[in-house]
Amino acid sequence: MSKRKTPVLRFKGFHNDWEQRKLGDIAKIVGGGTPSTKNSQYWNGNINWYSPTEIGKNAFVNESKKKITKAGLQHSSAKLLPKNKTILFTSRANIGDLAIMTSDGATNQGFQSWVIDQLKIDIYFLYSLGNILKNQAIKLAYGSTFLEISNKNVKNLQLKIPNIQEQKKIGSLFKIIDELLTLQERKYEELKLLKKALMQNMFADNAFYPNLRFKGFVYKWKQYKLNDLGYTFSGLSGKSKKDFGHGKAQYVTYMNVFSNPIANLEMTEHIEIDNKQNSVKYNDIFFTTSSETPEEVGMSSIWLGKETNTYLNSFCFGFRLTKRIDSYYIAFMLRSPSFRRKMMVLAQGISRFNISKNKVMNIKILLPKISEQKRVGITIKKVDNTVKLQVKFINKIKKFRKFLLQNMFI
Repeated sequence: MSKRKTPVLRFKGFHNDWEQRKLGDIAKIVGGGTPSTKNSQYWNGNINWYSPTEIGKNAFVNESKKKITKAGLQHSSAKLLPKNKTILFTSRANIGDLAIMTSDGATNQGFQSWVIDQLKIDIYFLYSLGNILKNQAIKLAYGSTFLEISNKNVKNLQLKIPNIQEQKKIGSLFKIIDELLTLQERKYEELKLLKKALMQNMFADNAFYPNLRFKGFVYKWKQYKLNDLGYTFSGLSGKSKKDFGHGKAQYVTYMNVFSNPIANLEMTEHIEIDNKQNSVKYNDIFFTTSSETPEEVGMSSIWLGKETNTYLNSFCFGFRLTKRIDSYYIAFMLRSPSFRRKMMVLAQGISRFNISKNKVMNIKILLPKISEQKRVGITIKKVDNTVKLQVKFINKIKKFRKFLLQNMFI
């Protein structure tokens, strides 16, 4: 524990030293339990019955997937816990996940629940001390099959606290931050679902017509083999370990191709200029040639950079278009579920899966007219950009929260 008696960052008007306390002094530690008999009727009730998997990174829990009856609760060692006075703390396996109960309920044996004394501790202040208490709990955990921490050890967890008025100020601030974070993470999940729906429905498959289409486009899409649309080229060759990490040229990394439908122009590494290598050009498409699972083989990325002396890594091959195709359209179409299914069929291997470049070029795809390609491509690109901006916003909130944790607590 820190030797400081006051935090670095503090609300105006508070000057008193913080006191060291044991968790058991300010909260009642309650264990969970499960009915001793397997009576299916115990699970037809309306009482929330939380399990550790429902906590994860959630700050608040409101409703459980499983519901227990009063009779079932009576046949278990668990207690009915009050809302807004109880923090759930996972005491087995993934020790130290916390969440505040916002609805009454009970838990299974994977928890030690903290029912707080509201005159001594503010619940949101205590919740915000989660990482400090988690680190202590892990050190006190024991077990061979899985780690767990006893009720006695949980009671002895150490924390430093100010008076209740300052706790409430700090707790109120973290409640606002956590509620904002929860809201933004929910928005992020909704945006991902929107993008997934567009990827599934805006590209035509074997029916030659997409499920979702802009008004005014009614014609049948045309089928092509990839081989009809361009030609392939190889990545870096004849290089050894000493050739990488220096030089005035750059190469596109495997992880850049694997991770990004549209390549990250900054995700490159240095190499010496070599005129014998194939330089990449604007609108080139890259495919990974191997992966540990068939679901991840043949991932694609389009290069929209115009830099010279840029090469492709040796674990990918390039595809240069000779037919006019919208960049965003082809980037997302090659990541669509319908195309990915065709790619997975080509995966060969046992411990590591590979694809044949020639077989990839024989894959058939469907293309609309360029005007429709542009509408589809820019629509998905805008949603994709929004998803990325949402991730950045969430990370900024988390960074700010971490800063406060480091400076508002001892």
